[in-house]
Amino acid sequence: MHAWEAVFLGLIEGLTEYLPVSSTAHLLLTEKLLGVSSTGNTFEVLIQLGAILALLTVYAGRLWHLARDFPRDARTRRFVFSVLLAFLPAAVIGVAAHKVIKDYLFESPFIICVALIVGGIVLLFVDRLPLRPRYHDVMDIPPLRALGIGFCQCLAMIPGVSRSGSSIVGAMFLGTDKRTGAEFSFFLAMPTMAGAFAYDLYKNWSLLSPDDVHLIILGFIAAFITGVIVVRYALDFISRRGLSFFGWWRLLVGGIGLGALAVLH
Repeated sequence: MHAWEAVFLGLIEGLTEYLPVSSTAHLLLTEKLLGVSSTGNTFEVLIQLGAILALLTVYAGRLWHLARDFPRDARTRRFVFSVLLAFLPAAVIGVAAHKVIKDYLFESPFIICVALIVGGIVLLFVDRLPLRPRYHDVMDIPPLRALGIGFCQCLAMIPGVSRSGSSIVGAMFLGTDKRTGAEFSFFLAMPTMAGAFAYDLYKNWSLLSPDDVHLIILGFIAAFITGVIVVRYALDFISRRGLSFFGWWRLLVGGIGLGALAVLH
């Protein structure tokens, strides 16, 4: 992998991580197109640190208020507990299925393209449903509803499904409006992505070379810059425009991917 390829992949990671289009699918398909790969598919996970820090940077004020209010405010404590509870399914299933996910699912462009298309159809369908949301503030989502969102997020272990997409759709079916579901997905991303980063680094530390570290840093910087831009504007876009744009985008990318597989084998 060349330096420009690492930067390009980092830009894709930052642009797609917090949108319901599957950053993993975009990264893996782009790598197939460019003919590049990383040791143990570690690059794709480790550059997520840039996207994680972008989210933490934009949400620094909110996180400070949560930390300040946690000891004295029951509502804040319940919200933090809800986020951690929602994170548990991904932590348990992710560790148990890590090898299968990385060795098999990550290596199947066909599965990725089909998941993109199916996910696009789901977004188009859900965006038109006359759902009646009960929760309009992310702090009001009950713990058991949050746990349900966490289980929905686990569908994203299939590359192409989208972590943010599955958690947003799950949240909408469990009673949130689009903006609140997307915001809860942001908060849930913090422990989920940090955990995935730490676990993958632990599993593959011995396989990394100095060249890998250099490329990961370049990808990290690119993902951070574009991640900050996306996080700042994604909630407003989703609340105004809904999910249909992302559904059509997934159909386009998945369709092009299947076409390329058919032609290029």
